[in-house]
Amino acid sequence: MIDLSFSEAPADFVLITLVLGGGAAFLVGRAVAVTWRGLPSLLAYLILLDCAVRFIHFALAHDTLLAPVSFAIDLVVLIAAGGLGFRLMRAAQISRQYPWLYRRTGPLTWARRDRETP
Repeated sequence: MIDLSFSEAPADFVLITLVLGGGAAFLVGRAVAVTWRGLPSLLAYLILLDCAVRFIHFALAHDTLLAPVSFAIDLVVLIAAGGLGFRLMRAAQISRQYPWLYRRTGPLTWARRDRETP
């Protein structure tokens, strides 16, 4: 049966979704950035990871496997963690690989270097 409510215990959500799933999503985001893939690849991997997180909820915490609301909430958390890992790595890559073009302006951002006129 498909459950349309968010019925997870807070401790299960924190441990499985935030700690395990969020940590894995962060690493997936870094891996996608290192291989110079784009955001569509990251989203595809995070949807697969969300399926695994839902299965862990089902297997260990006895939650409903097909719970669309829980799936969507978990996916939002995984996208946030994966996006953070992706952006951190991409900012480091851009500023390290193209130092004559870009400079790092923060942990998540970079900017184009100003051209100096002779």
